[in-house]
Amino acid sequence: MLQILYITAFAALSLLAIANLIRSMAALARTETVRGRVYRNVHPELLDETGKPTREPLLVMKSLDLDEARERLDRMFEASPGGES
Repeated sequence: MLQILYITAFAALSLLAIANLIRSMAALARTETVRGRVYRNVHPELLDETGKPTREPLLVMKSLDLDEARERLDRMFEASPGGES
């Protein structure tokens, strides 16, 4: 009798899990579509206000050599409170 109760509970929980999975997949499919266009591989931060991907560079990095980077870090450390010991 107890086995039947366990099997029934397991079946009910598995049906709820499968229904939840299907609901989540449907919701994900709805949110991927932006104004009729699907952007699958675009991070949300790379979209502008209208939902289109931006074409401009968002970050420009200047390369530094190792010595210059160490000097800058040393200056920042010495300028911080408690930097000089």
